[in-house]
Amino acid sequence: MSFTRNREFLKGNLWEQWDSLETDQRSKVPHPQPQKPSPEGASLVHLIPPDGFTVGNLSVLDAIGRRRSRRDYSSKPISLEELSFLLWATQGVTDLRREGRSLLRTVPSAGGRHPFETYLLVNLVNSVEPGLYRYLGVEHKLCFLYTESEIIEKFYKATNEQFVDESSVVFIWTAIPYRTEWRYGPLAHKMIAQDSGHVCQNLYLACESLGIGTCAIGAYNQEMMDDLLGVDGEDEFTIYVATVGQVN
Repeated sequence: MSFTRNREFLKGNLWEQWDSLETDQRSKVPHPQPQKPSPEGASLVHLIPPDGFTVGNLSVLDAIGRRRSRRDYSSKPISLEELSFLLWATQGVTDLRREGRSLLRTVPSAGGRHPFETYLLVNLVNSVEPGLYRYLGVEHKLCFLYTESEIIEKFYKATNEQFVDESSVVFIWTAIPYRTEWRYGPLAHKMIAQDSGHVCQNLYLACESLGIGTCAIGAYNQEMMDDLLGVDGEDEFTIYVATVGQVN
């Protein structure tokens, strides 16, 4: 089997054409929204602000040295402060620029485009009801989306039965490609793939600093995941998943 064609995606061989590429940014197309708005009337969960954190004080040196994928979780919940810290560490907003049209976050992103939305499947988190939520980084709040009796089981099946059912919370990142395409056109997609790694690595290091576990999942059913999140699978779709929980 030849993989040559697929390898071309990783090379990003269009940079020599960068100066002549037509992009929506160069064509003065309006800037895409940096964050999806919350539905009108949605229930919001207020998170612990960064200046109130008392957790996550392990040194970067130790966090990097201890980093592991941890799949075996206990039935002990994580705290609201721990969840707040993990959300801030992975997609927290540290600055608003250009009248809110551009964001600085706690992770790097090509051209500051930050193409991701963070969804959370909450199972065992103190002070947070189980269900599906979306993180609003600008406001540092959770937006409740929905719940149902078999929601954990459905996500468990959508991730090919990979330890979702035992975790405290599942981080599910979607990509909105146009945020990066607006600036980089056909060069955007390699950057989006790179950016997803930045986000998940921050989750690993943040979890180690808390003494809790995480494990990234790449093997999921695309259509099932997108359907459970309520995204269209074209302009927004699942790109990465990670479970989090207290370790045994």
